[in-house]
Amino acid sequence: MIRARLDKLLTVVIAGVLAGLVLAGAALPAALVFGIGFSALSTPYSELPNTLRTPPTAQRSNLYASDGTTLITSFYQEDRVDVPLDEVAPVMRQAIVAAEDARFYKHSGVDLRGVVRAFTVNKRDGRTRQGASTLTMQYVRNVLASDPRLTEGQRRAATEVTTARKLQEMRYALALERELSKEDILTRYLNIAYFGAGAYGIAAASKRYFSRSPAELTLAQAALLAGLVQSPDSDDPINGDADSALERRSYVLERLVESGQVAADAADAARTEPMQLRPSETPNDCTGVPDGHNDWGFFCDWFTRWWSSQPAFGSTADERQRTLRRGGFSIVSSLDPAVQRATTEQVLKIYKPTDPRAVPTAVVQPGTGRVLAMSVNRAYSVEDNPIGQKNHPNTVNQLVAGGGAIDGYQGGSTFKLFALLAALESGLPLSTEFTAPSQILTRFPVTGGASCDGSWCPSNANPSSMDGPRTMWSAFGRSVNTYFAWLTEKVGADRVVEMAERLGIVLRADPDEQLARYGAKNWGPFTLGVAATTPLDLANAYATVAAEGTWCAPLPVVSISDSTGRPVDAAKPDCRQVLDTDVARAAIDASRCPVGDQSMYGRCDGATAPDLRARLGRPVAGKTGSSERYETETVVAFTPQLAVASMAANPDDPRDAVGQAVQARMVTAVGEVLTAGLRGEPVRDFVPPSERAAFQLTGPRNGN
Repeated sequence: MIRARLDKLLTVVIAGVLAGLVLAGAALPAALVFGIGFSALSTPYSELPNTLRTPPTAQRSNLYASDGTTLITSFYQEDRVDVPLDEVAPVMRQAIVAAEDARFYKHSGVDLRGVVRAFTVNKRDGRTRQGASTLTMQYVRNVLASDPRLTEGQRRAATEVTTARKLQEMRYALALERELSKEDILTRYLNIAYFGAGAYGIAAASKRYFSRSPAELTLAQAALLAGLVQSPDSDDPINGDADSALERRSYVLERLVESGQVAADAADAARTEPMQLRPSETPNDCTGVPDGHNDWGFFCDWFTRWWSSQPAFGSTADERQRTLRRGGFSIVSSLDPAVQRATTEQVLKIYKPTDPRAVPTAVVQPGTGRVLAMSVNRAYSVEDNPIGQKNHPNTVNQLVAGGGAIDGYQGGSTFKLFALLAALESGLPLSTEFTAPSQILTRFPVTGGASCDGSWCPSNANPSSMDGPRTMWSAFGRSVNTYFAWLTEKVGADRVVEMAERLGIVLRADPDEQLARYGAKNWGPFTLGVAATTPLDLANAYATVAAEGTWCAPLPVVSISDSTGRPVDAAKPDCRQVLDTDVARAAIDASRCPVGDQSMYGRCDGATAPDLRARLGRPVAGKTGSSERYETETVVAFTPQLAVASMAANPDDPRDAVGQAVQARMVTAVGEVLTAGLRGEPVRDFVPPSERAAFQLTGPRNGN
């Protein structure tokens, strides 16, 4: 026992002395060397840095469609994915050992022969030509240099060529080898080594150079990859020196023959093989979505924004993005390829990608908030556009969900839903009647075209079908402006604004946000959709009603697993009841009127999209909306299982009116998207509201 301890101590001391000679050209003071030796001997594995005991190697995160297999894209700073040793071809394991550390299975972490040889060669040549690092020592250096928790400066310090750093590597290598098997160390090394061309680890390298898995590597391929580790940037045959890569391949083959692991004739045959590279790149970030599917980029972009807002992945947005690009997550998104494809097809039937007008559209699942599709007639791309075409056909602006430079588009009469809900919640029933005039003078102060002596005085767009005695059913079905102006005055504009925000409408435009904060009581025109919103916000607000008052935060994922396969809670829906169930059911009953369906009480009378129910062939609810001068058009429709919102606008010029005629095409498109999304789903009807909500004053009802 004493002899064994003395042998280990001697190993450390000699290694330390020779390492100092190799690197510094002079011996260390004896006291220092012996102090380091005793320290290494007395440091147990459990006291090694956590990064060495459980190395936090950066791995790419993969984003899949809802089927769990269709890859949307990957996110990484270093293209890497760990694999077990039994998924690496035996010849690859042999090649890396032959190339980097032929005595790997004979030493205990520090190879004294290698140190002596390196010292002799370097002393003779007067400069460093050979290193003395074992494979284990290289692994230590790679771990310390690639720790994702370190800054770039700390990583550089971890690989600085100094005597102290080399001695630390030796101490750590000896400690690792006392605890880990050679197979464990080799596995870790293969998964962390850099092979050039942006590929970290053997799995990424096999794919990058040969488009195959590491288990399928041939002798010639394995020798080529093993040879790259020494100088991965200069020898990289894709971007560097192919001749040098071939020379290194021959060197590795020679070492394999010398070690008796490969027959000479097999090595000769491998040496004469052409490289036969089949390079492939792992897609990275949202511009890396598959060719032909750049419409997925808008969903991907929104996913990254969502990720940046989740505390589970870090304390700041930057930290969360680093976690995404280094954490090795497997993310199954909510994007349904079939629904996305149908949505894109319908959007492109309305406007081509080269049209300055756009039709951003979103599809949301009520009760979970999961987003099944996000599409717009644009290519998600950073490619230049033709002169004079600012945002088309290519853009990376978030036209569907908003954010950044996009505040949204006026939702028009779709905002009448929020006045309807506020009135129902205050105790007014659906049967509340008001004789709607062609124009109404309100107490809300405004300026501009809708002002009568300083007060808001909206008119009905089509008096012949809108004027007269109306209830919530017929007023919502016919989209009677003056009825809802009266209703807003009755319940309070601030309650209408609060209702919209409660259901997830985000007021991104500064003027809108300021009015909501400081002037909501006087913001009567809000009811007619003068505020900017987005298809995603609208779809989710209507989905809240479809889910009988259960609001869920818009969610782009079905599941998230970390690099160890453990599920992450951030993937769970974030839902809460924000409306009384009966209030929501009453709003649904009125919402059946605009789309040609019939309320449970048979009170629908008139519709703005009368053919949608017949075309869809199942119960449906929704609303259409036009902004002033038909600058924007909006269609929202929902069933108990799905909600779709589509908006037509010119994102670059809000004054470029899309015109009323496009609304009919949008209704058809939304119907087709619902048909595709509900294919194979059972036909479900809505639950009728109580007679009390339909016909009687009940007093305030609040779902908060």
